[in-house]
Parts: sequence; C-alpha cells; structure tokens
Amino acid sequence: MKNVTLAVVLAAITTSAGVSGFPVTVDNCGQPLTFTEAPKRMVVHDINMSEMAFDLHLQPQIVGITGISGWYKNIPVFTQLQGNIPELAPKYPSMETLLAAKPDLVFAGWNYGLRADVTPQALAKFNIKTLILSESCIHVDSHRPRASMDLLYGDMQRLGKVFGKEEEALKLVDSWKKQVADLKQKTAGQKPVRVFLYDSGEDKPYTSGAYAMPTAIIEAAGGRNVMDTLNKSWTHTNWESVAATQPEFIILMDYQAGINGGADGLQTFLEHHPLMKHTPAVIHHRFLKLKYQEMTPGPANITAISKIAHGLYPGAFH
Repeated sequence: MKNVTLAVVLAAITTSAGVSGFPVTVDNCGQPLTFTEAPKRMVVHDINMSEMAFDLHLQPQIVGITGISGWYKNIPVFTQLQGNIPELAPKYPSMETLLAAKPDLVFAGWNYGLRADVTPQALAKFNIKTLILSESCIHVDSHRPRASMDLLYGDMQRLGKVFGKEEEALKLVDSWKKQVADLKQKTAGQKPVRVFLYDSGEDKPYTSGAYAMPTAIIEAAGGRNVMDTLNKSWTHTNWESVAATQPEFIILMDYQAGINGGADGLQTFLEHHPLMKHTPAVIHHRFLKLKYQEMTPGPANITAISKIAHGLYPGAFH
C-alpha cells in the first residue's frame, strides 16, 4: 500500500512539474538562458519594459523598477499599475543599487539600463540572470535582422515563458497581431508615406535606424522610415541627410520631462530650421506627438501603430 501511495505522490509531482513547464530555455541575444523555476524577485528597467511586465500581471514578482521619473512626465495609469513597487533609481541603476534589491532577474537592455559597468556578466557573478531586450541586441551582435514587430511579440513570449505565463503571453500577442492585421487591411494599396522620427538633438538629430523599433512600427502603419538606410539602432544623423529624403510626415517624441519644451519645442525648432522648414511634412504641418513608450518595444506600440496609420492615411478610416 505504501508503494502505491508513493507512486501516486511521484506521479502527482511529475505531472505538476510538467504543467509548470520548467525548466525553460529562452534565446537571449543569441545565447541560451535557462530557468529552473520562475523568478521571484525581478528588477525591470524603463517604462516600456515595465509595461510589458504589467501586461502579464507580474507585479507580485517585481521588487523594483528603474529609469522612470528621471526622464518621463508622470503618467497616472503607469503609477496606478506600479502600485507600491519602489523606483530604485530615477535614471540608470548602479550595480550597488541592483544588488541591494537582491533580485534573481534583471529585465533590461543595452542602453536600456545595461552599460559598461552594469552587464549580464557582472550580474551573473552574483547569481543574477539578465533577460535582455531583443531590440538592443544589435549593440553586441551585428548580425541581427532589421527591426520587425517580432521584437515585441518575441519578447512578450519570452517573458511569459520565463514566468510560466506563456499562454497569457500568447493570447496578448495574438490579439496584437489581429489589431495590426486589421489596420493593414485599411491601409493596403496606399503608397507608403515617407516618415521621419525626431527624438531629440539640434546640431545632430537623434533618430531611429533600421534596427530600432520605430522602423517596424512605421512599416506596420503603412509608412516608411526615411532613415531605415542607417544600419544602426537609435542613432545620430545629420540634417542634410534628413532633408534630402523630403519627409512627408514627422513623429515627434514627447517624453523629455520639460527638456527643450518637449515635442512642442521640437516642432518649433523644425519650423525654423533652414533645411527642414522646406520639407513637405513641415510645410503641411504633418506632425504626430508620441510618447517614448509608444516607440520603444512595449505594449503601447500597438496604439502607436493605430495613431500613425490614422495620421498617414486619414481617408482610409472614414
């Protein structure tokens, strides 16, 4: 009888392990990253990645977020979702700050919290795993494909898998894919509008090249990023190159807390710029202000695609 009971218990344990799906291995900038169980203490950097985690209801597993208040205006919805999760650093976290939180996982990216002194290798010495934002992998692996919506879809599925919430992640991704497909039906057959993304910078504009998320978002909305010829991610270029493309539509990033007057300041600068004031977008006042989290990988990308599509092709939505 004891043997039968033991067999039943073992079977139950085995079934439970199978249902949980662990161990799991995910791709991490081309390297395998394995988890034997779901992380219990995660630190997330930046507003876009925090919103990914919030969409999977991972708040109970988050012991801190970083890189929010130092750059962005207060967003009530985000604050509500954040609840009592502390912000550990207003901008970039130091190793000391991260270690003090005793995380078992850091969700960040190159130039999204990771830099020279805060690296996956440095964190690994303290048994802390790093899940790296896929868009940022181009900084350590030059053989990445150009930006596509799979950057968002894939990262949501990886995050879901790591926390044993793969089914929830797949449902979210499927709903996003459907929304994007529905928009594409509306804009099908339209000539792609030439779009320039203006993030910041006066002497040299900071923008999105082929490997940054805006290229994928603009294409999903039916347009074309005029700077997709740059084989870089987020990068500086020059005004001569931008003006030469004759952009027909300009996206203004509206995330800098009071710096240069935000998106309104960017627009005023373009309207007085000796080269840009002669481009079709500026002449016809075709501007769209979008938040940082709408143009970096995260759930807000889907809303951004809709806003851009409506802005590029207003006649398609009547």
